[in-house]
Amino acid sequence: MNIDIWFAFFLAAVLISLSPGAGAVNTMSNGMRYGVRQTLPAILGLQLGFGIQIVLVGIGLGALIASSNLAFSIIKWIGVVYLIWLGYSKFREAPLSLTSVATRQESAKVKFWKAVLVNITNPKATIFLVALFPQFLDPTSDRQFEQFAIMGSTLLVVDTAVMLGYATLAANLTRWMKSERHQRWQNRIFGSLFMGAAALMASYQGSR
Repeated sequence: MNIDIWFAFFLAAVLISLSPGAGAVNTMSNGMRYGVRQTLPAILGLQLGFGIQIVLVGIGLGALIASSNLAFSIIKWIGVVYLIWLGYSKFREAPLSLTSVATRQESAKVKFWKAVLVNITNPKATIFLVALFPQFLDPTSDRQFEQFAIMGSTLLVVDTAVMLGYATLAANLTRWMKSERHQRWQNRIFGSLFMGAAALMASYQGSR
């Protein structure tokens, strides 16, 4: 994977992690309740769940590349359409509920495994990875494992950094994080960025 493709993937990884989803809600809820330090086990749990999803998707796409380049190309274009639809859905998405009814202190182990389940049982994460990875993969390369390893590692590092940022914001800016108006504008911004990124991917693929 050359540096230009990696940098494009890095930007996509940042956009993915910044866009609020189940993992971000888990992190912000914990950040508001416990503070940053006590949210760390949950953040690590999210990464384990995310990592398992990345491995499973990588194995599946690797097998697909080995069996049929045509099928892989079809998946790539379906992925572009899905990313555009995801951006449109994010643009119109209602604000997330960040309140939690639970008041008792949870152990680090409980936070960790709850977070693992949040990501590992999230079908949207699987679908998103299936849509995203093919946009940056070179199916003709004999280094498929290396490509998946680089992309997977990038996603995990970026997501860890972003979740730490969300936990810090939630711990210090609770009122801002709970604001429906702020969340609505955030959804519109990221929805527009998703659609724009998908359109750029489609244009780039079509010009090759």
